Amino acid sequence: MLNGVNDSAQDARDLVKCLQGLPSKVNLIPFNKFPGTNYTCSDMNTINAFRDILMKAGIFTITRKTRGDDIDAACGQLAGKVAAQKRPDIKSAKQRLI
Repeated sequence: MLNGVNDSAQDARDLVKCLQGLPSKVNLIPFNKFPGTNYTCSDMNTINAFRDILMKAGIFTITRKTRGDDIDAACGQLAGKVAAQKRPDIKSAKQRLI
């Protein structure tokens, strides 16, 4: 859920229209801010209001618990950092072979 991007009551009503007649389950995922982004997470009141619109329309909706925001671990952010740290340095690998 991105503050001011996809969290308005109108966004929720638009999603209800898109899902109308389809068996659906929606996971609302609060955004975890990380260095270099201008996005922020929607506040919990906004997320709950969004969820309530979906639920009143009969769409099963879960708000995910935020985890890993203290270490930039959301949505693969930590995995990207770990992969970058573990990526072998090609120059030093070539030197070891010589």
